[in-house]
Amino acid sequence: MKKQKLLLTTLGIVAVLLFSLKPCFSEALFIHESMTKMNNSNKKENSMQEVYEFLKKCGTYYLATVEGDQPRVRPFGTINVFEGKLYIQTGKVKNVSKQIGVNPKIEICAFDGSRWIRIQAIAVEDDRREAKQSMLDAYPNLQRMYSADNANTQTLYLTDVVATIFSFSEEAVTITF
Repeated sequence: MKKQKLLLTTLGIVAVLLFSLKPCFSEALFIHESMTKMNNSNKKENSMQEVYEFLKKCGTYYLATVEGDQPRVRPFGTINVFEGKLYIQTGKVKNVSKQIGVNPKIEICAFDGSRWIRIQAIAVEDDRREAKQSMLDAYPNLQRMYSADNANTQTLYLTDVVATIFSFSEEAVTITF
């Protein structure tokens, strides 16, 4: 966090110097905006990576959907990062897939022995072969039941993610991406 603040402060000073040295304010503003976007992109990747690593460490997490007015929760174990997005996997013939099709809002919960994470997100289907293959490469044991060319294999990436990591001994940390 200190490095990011130092970087932003340095960028601000550079922008001021550029503005002082060049009559063209728009060029200095462009540089500042570009560096801010790059910093925000790195924050998103780091945030997503933290959530990925937490779920990966847990091994099993619990995914909640809704069927009508009834919540449905089941254990899941697949989590993968592909093309800068966090993915889960299921089979299209399963009730969970049908429930996500009706209402893509999901929640995930996992416990690592001392901390727990609650994630709310929207699951978006990615039916591309590359996304399926990436998941299957990450979980070779799934290849007994699924293949990248199988119409039943479903990969979904998470958007609008709000993840909160809780502990009895530390303040909660909220991560968004």
